[in-house]
Amino acid sequence: MKRIETERLILRPWTIEDAEDLYEYAKDERVGPKAGWPTHKSIMESECIIKMFIETKEVFAIEMKELSKVIGSIGIHNRKPDEHLAGLRQAEIGYVLNPKFWGQGIMPEAVNAVKDYCFNVLCLDLIWCGHFDKNIQSEKVIKKTGFEYQFLKEKIYEKLDNKKIDVVYYNIFNPSQERMKIKP
Repeated sequence: MKRIETERLILRPWTIEDAEDLYEYAKDERVGPKAGWPTHKSIMESECIIKMFIETKEVFAIEMKELSKVIGSIGIHNRKPDEHLAGLRQAEIGYVLNPKFWGQGIMPEAVNAVKDYCFNVLCLDLIWCGHFDKNIQSEKVIKKTGFEYQFLKEKIYEKLDNKKIDVVYYNIFNPSQERMKIKP
């Protein structure tokens, strides 16, 4: 994973030393369940998740420069929500943010940086982003960052006791490859 810097943020690989910062927001009921995972019950659980992040190399820690503190995460996941577009180079962005930092434009800043990375470094054709149908904060971030609505899909989340949730999907094509748009 490459390190990405924005005006206020450093997007970087996780370290075990970030466990306390992750646990601070991962234990909050307003965070994990809106992203498809249960709240963390201990710092040890957060350490296990960080080990997985380190191994998969899909998830950046979002560090606030002025605080030298991890305040969220943003991942680039190998997912293809629409089988009609399976032939394109694509990924899905997923993110969470410590509620103490909501409403400050931090997540749009991080998403835009990751979009640029996906298109200019990874050379992807298409990026997806989705949110649970009742997650208004994520919907606002997605719309602010230029993604276009595509469809609603019901999914079952094993990590949330097999709960059925409607996920709203959006995507954005690489601006240099707009001609590739394919409609199902």
